[in-house]
Parts: sequence; C-alpha cells; structure tokens
Amino acid sequence: MKIPEKAPEKKEPVKPEQIASSEPIQNAVVNKTTKPLSKPGISSGFSINSFLNKEEKVQTVEHIAAKTENLPQHHFTDTDLQMEWKIMLKQLQVKDSFVFNAVKTFKLEKKEENKIKVLFPSDSAKVEFDKISGEFFNHFRRKVQNYTIEIEYERDVENLKIEVMTKRKIFEKFIEKNPLLRDLDDLMKFDLT
Repeated sequence: MKIPEKAPEKKEPVKPEQIASSEPIQNAVVNKTTKPLSKPGISSGFSINSFLNKEEKVQTVEHIAAKTENLPQHHFTDTDLQMEWKIMLKQLQVKDSFVFNAVKTFKLEKKEENKIKVLFPSDSAKVEFDKISGEFFNHFRRKVQNYTIEIEYERDVENLKIEVMTKRKIFEKFIEKNPLLRDLDDLMKFDLT
C-alpha cells in the first residue's frame, strides 16, 4: 500500500500580533476599590496644589563683617592654646565621648601672631570638630582677649596616625636597630604575644 505524501505547507510571514497572542497569558485579577485607601480625615501632608503653585524663594545671605579695628588684640602663646585645648578635651570626654574620640588626635599650633593651624586626620573627624570649633575658638578669643585670630585647617594623615604598638612590633623595631636580637629570639623563643 502506498501512503500518500503530504503536500508541503505554505508558511505565511508571522505578524507581531500573532507573536504576542501566542505567548501564554496570565490571568490577572484586577481589584477595583470603591473607597479611598486612606482613612477618612487623615491626610498625607502633601498638597499637589501647593507643589504646583510653589514660588521659588530667593534666599539672601547676609554677611556680617565684624570690625576688628577696635577689638583687643592681645598676645597669646602656644602654651595658652594647648592648655585651653586640653581643658576642652577633658570637658568633651565627660560630655560627649563620640566627639571626643573623633577630635582627640587633632593638633593645634600657633603659626603666626594671630593665626592658628589645625591639623586633622580625616574629613569625618573634621565634621565632628566643626560641631565644637565655634564654641572653642569663641571661648579662646575671649580668654586671651584677641579677636583677630584666624584659623587655618590642614589635613595631616602621616603625623597624626595613631598606631597600636604590640610587643611584637616594638621588638621588630629593636631588631631594625640591632639585628643580633633576631638570633637571640631564634635561640630563646621569646613569647611576644
């Protein structure tokens, strides 16, 4: 028996609507509400009308220039500055330990007659210092009767880095100075923990 051959089917070009319709459609349940979702009498605090009608306000910044001609300009020493800084640190340690830990590594130096240089280790520590700097420098100006003091900030990571010195690190520094200590350590097996 002979099986009849199938005639080749004609393939029509696929239309974009057919592709979209051939994919499985998920049954989506759409819930419609008849009431508002928020509770009556409670507003979100955001008003669309006020947002659309908001006028751009021009902010004016007033710079108040204090005349330093008639203010006292007494001499102060680096010792005066260091004493007041230590007092401030002691007060901070009791009052706000977080700010104290951030600013305890700062170094204040008197550079010129009316200039103080502040050396700080990091930008985040400087942000904490800015919280107390106004209070400190205003107090210091009143204390030494010099109102023309200028403050200069400088980042100094190398000199202000606090390093925890373990017994092993101390011993290795000694080894740099005297290499024979390494042989002694090999012989005696020092416990430097």
